[in-house]
Amino acid sequence: MNVVNILLFILFFGLMLFLHEFGHFIVAKLFGIKVDEFGFGYPPRMIKLFKAGETEFTLNWIPFGAFVKLSGEEDPSVPGGFSSAAPWKRILVLLAGPAMNLLTGVVLFIIMFNIIGIPDPTRVVITDVVKDSPASQAGLLSGDVVTEVNGSPISSMDQLVESISVNKGKEISISVLRDGSNMTVYTTPRVNPPPNEGSLGIGMSNPFTEANIIQSIPYALQSTGQQMKAIIQMPYQLIAGKVPAEDARVVGPIGIYSMFNSAREMDNENAGSKNAFDQTFTLRFMIIITIALGLTNLFPIPALDGGRILFILPELLFGKRVPPKYENAVHMIGFILLLALMFYITAQDILNPIQIPK
Repeated sequence: MNVVNILLFILFFGLMLFLHEFGHFIVAKLFGIKVDEFGFGYPPRMIKLFKAGETEFTLNWIPFGAFVKLSGEEDPSVPGGFSSAAPWKRILVLLAGPAMNLLTGVVLFIIMFNIIGIPDPTRVVITDVVKDSPASQAGLLSGDVVTEVNGSPISSMDQLVESISVNKGKEISISVLRDGSNMTVYTTPRVNPPPNEGSLGIGMSNPFTEANIIQSIPYALQSTGQQMKAIIQMPYQLIAGKVPAEDARVVGPIGIYSMFNSAREMDNENAGSKNAFDQTFTLRFMIIITIALGLTNLFPIPALDGGRILFILPELLFGKRVPPKYENAVHMIGFILLLALMFYITAQDILNPIQIPK
């Protein structure tokens, strides 16, 4: 057991939860909604740190994240409290937590693109070569930049795919740039390749070029949107059989730590790699978890931010409020069910640990 990794995981996971709660806190204060307590970590309380205005800042024993206790959170009769605020204000307060996590995802993407650079869509690099494939037999290597096929310049992945596809069963010349030198190889794309290998047997991507913060922002926003889309589409992908059930398995803190630990190990193994992308496994994992935390909290599930927003919408749209006693009862049931689900998921993480390929 790696103590350093455990401490780093607690710091990372706690920070993600803290930023979520800080989003709720800052927007509530912006709208003049009273906040009774901002707690660092989870109860039971260790000590009261200080008091600012009506808000007590406390340090608690469970060292994960933070929590915000809004005044009148379940009672609309409390003046200046959450439930007595205008519905649009309550919705924005609830949205602020997930929005803070998604914004953090954007910032982490910006950091990553500053480390590895931004993709150059006008060039194509080979990222993987399948053993015993035509590409392997011709001597192509991961890292080769494809410049020409049969003497025709290649400036996009679609163009390379098309050039290979129309020449199945025919010998072709492929010119590449390797370590600053040009070279040409000859090979024949397969007509009926094995599943998931392709006619040539290569993986491809766009190479990366250095970028500053400003240049990284559009790519960070686009990548955050793509990650959100992938999470939303996951249930459909699972039902359609496009994703193995094991790859779509829901994990708890123990399972998340296992993946975090694996990412740290891969970064350590690749510490001497010339490819900066090979040293960002931990950072990429942090991005996925951060975005997933923000997005799943928007799902219309009772007790989550999305479920609470769902109960405010009738008031916002039709001026009719769901009676607080019914809303609170539904959220309590939802909270109990979520706790039960978390216990089940944690038990699965212990009894049937997630298998992480090396």
